[in-house]
Amino acid sequence: MNRLIALLLIAGTAALAGCNTMAGAGQDISKGGDALTNQAEKAK
Repeated sequence: MNRLIALLLIAGTAALAGCNTMAGAGQDISKGGDALTNQAEKAK
């Protein structure tokens, strides 16, 4: 029973870390897109 609880805790922690990483990557990509849009607007 203790091993099962430990395994579930480790799996949950890994899943949360993965979600945070993907969210951060999405924000970075969005900021890059915003910067490109701003430069395109300035070039008009």
